[in-house]
Amino acid sequence: MKDLQRQRVFDLLQKDCSPLLGQEVNVKGWVRTRRGNKNVAFIALNDGSVIHNIQVVVDVQGFDNDELLRQITTGACISVNGLLVESQGKGQRVEIQAREVIVYGGADPEKYPLQKKGHTLEFLREIAHLRPRTNTFGAILRLRHALSFAIHKYFNDNGFYYLHTPIITGSDAEGAGAMFRVTTLDMKDVPVKKDGSVDYSQDFFGKETNLTVSGQLEGELGALALSNIYTFGPTFRAENSNTSRHLAEFWMIEPEMAFCDIHGNMDLAEEFLKYLVSYILENCADDLEFLQKQYDDGLIGRLQHVKENKFRRLSYTEAVEILEQSGKKFEYPVKWGVDLQSEHERYLVEQHFNKPVILTDYPKDIKAFYMKQNDDGKTVRAMDVLFPKIGEIIGGSQREEDYDKLHKRIEEMGIHQEDVWWYLETRKFGTAPHSGFGLGFERLMLFVSGMGNIRDVIPFPRTPQNAEF
Repeated sequence: MKDLQRQRVFDLLQKDCSPLLGQEVNVKGWVRTRRGNKNVAFIALNDGSVIHNIQVVVDVQGFDNDELLRQITTGACISVNGLLVESQGKGQRVEIQAREVIVYGGADPEKYPLQKKGHTLEFLREIAHLRPRTNTFGAILRLRHALSFAIHKYFNDNGFYYLHTPIITGSDAEGAGAMFRVTTLDMKDVPVKKDGSVDYSQDFFGKETNLTVSGQLEGELGALALSNIYTFGPTFRAENSNTSRHLAEFWMIEPEMAFCDIHGNMDLAEEFLKYLVSYILENCADDLEFLQKQYDDGLIGRLQHVKENKFRRLSYTEAVEILEQSGKKFEYPVKWGVDLQSEHERYLVEQHFNKPVILTDYPKDIKAFYMKQNDDGKTVRAMDVLFPKIGEIIGGSQREEDYDKLHKRIEEMGIHQEDVWWYLETRKFGTAPHSGFGLGFERLMLFVSGMGNIRDVIPFPRTPQNAEF
């Protein structure tokens, strides 16, 4: 086979591919479909670079290797040398008239699970090792890439430094308690103390350690030295939940900013989200159009609505009053002091204001220990950003920089000071006002993709009783 430089399908389908017309090109990819007759075969080839396939036309009579042609079935991986010409059919500008074909790997049509179309998302979760080859998950993975790139670009262009916070931690940033333990102890012979508790002094780290639920606490340390930092990495929660909104392993984006109050925090969150939505609209049009057609006919309009509208800002207290006076019967009753549920958040966003909402000044009893306390003694400078279809997409706050207040709050909540002594010390030496927030990457993916289940926006979902792939 003639040695030609491989061309991506994405590049060949662009309007500026005219210089290649009439030239011999090479494409490599996986066969989506093959149709035709004894004289000609039409192969739809996809290499993952774009949702669209390129058509390869094979003159069957011109190939004397019938065995090779029989191997070109759905799922097979092939390399094609051929002439790039304007297409005579509808639906594509160009096609390839094949001259040489190599089959890298066949796919038995009797066994290949993606041989037919119309598979349910539930079925595709059972074959997570193959589902990236479908149109749906090809689009999802390209969206994840684009969003990840946009996140790094935004922060880099705005003077933030990317901080790598630890995955293994000895503290619980959220106080949730549902954490995965990390240990090298022999589970068949666990060392115990005289009181019957596990002797972690014999463990690898000499203390009890877990997988992190957040990089925030360590992120604050970086902000109190570099001014503006962000983290972007995997986080873990051992909640035994099988809902469409929960994962055991997920990714978080967490910026932390020194010399920033709650208002600057809200400004950054709104600007950041609008930037990401705009980036996706501008760079992922083909994938968005496919997902809108297949799964959510309001997807692109909703993204544009978020991009174009200023977020509505109000206090938790005002939100509760609106909910109480709405006349709507909620599954979870509303009163001041309760944590708002998704149905409450979505009512505010989708029905009352018809735009994204930022709520502030939550009751301190339903928020984390590190949030700055307001002068009323009842609320803290928390902020949650609420989106249509999702509810809370960002949670953040101005952090408590006062040592005495933070120390007292830690005591009130029964947090072991020996686990967070280093965090407290930052309030002793050069403390400063600072703020930050956390954005769940998969929740953002749900919003920009229109998918209904969080397991379908991450390559390999980790959920209770599921760590197969």
